[in-house]
Amino acid sequence: MTGFCARVWEETAPTRDAIDALPFVRGIGDGTLSRERFEYYMVQDALYLRGYARALATAAARADTSEEIAFFAKAAHGAIAVESSLHEGAVGSVGEDVPPSPTCTAYTSYVLSLAHTQGYPELVAGVLPCFWVYTDVGERLMARAGNLDDHPYGDWIATYGDEEFARSTEQVRSIADRLAAGAGEATVTRMREAFRRATTYEWMFWDAAWRQEAWGD
Repeated sequence: MTGFCARVWEETAPTRDAIDALPFVRGIGDGTLSRERFEYYMVQDALYLRGYARALATAAARADTSEEIAFFAKAAHGAIAVESSLHEGAVGSVGEDVPPSPTCTAYTSYVLSLAHTQGYPELVAGVLPCFWVYTDVGERLMARAGNLDDHPYGDWIATYGDEEFARSTEQVRSIADRLAAGAGEATVTRMREAFRRATTYEWMFWDAAWRQEAWGD
């Protein structure tokens, strides 16, 4: 792996190590995570995905090739249709009256700010961690868990350890590398910042789920 993605992956290594060390991630991997914490996470993730899907739809609108338009439009649909079915299977339908947590609000606001105030390269860099970090975590959890038939969180691990999801991640990485290779230094700097900040929000999101973060904490 070379180019922009290789650089930002190395730059975010400390954050990714911190993600691996989170009690939430360790607990979902070995099946010891409490159902209460998992359900809190699934509700907040469903709320986040509504904003994330809008950011992906904006990426489709900003894309400069037919292939990328189709890819991000499909990804936006998948964020709502495919992953929402995973959430509904765990916690039921999440109503509009459920409040997003402080971290969910912050992360959603950040990706939407990229969609509305930054260019296509910065937006791609900012949505990439939600693909890549989940693929990275999912693949390693699946390798350690082995047979998921009796695993309490096997469906979740299988979703993000899936080969099709990994192919989607590879496509976003390829797009990010292409855009960075053709961009000026200032744009690449903003892309790096977007990737780093979104990766930090991934850590914050799982940490918030472990703490069952609420307003006023």
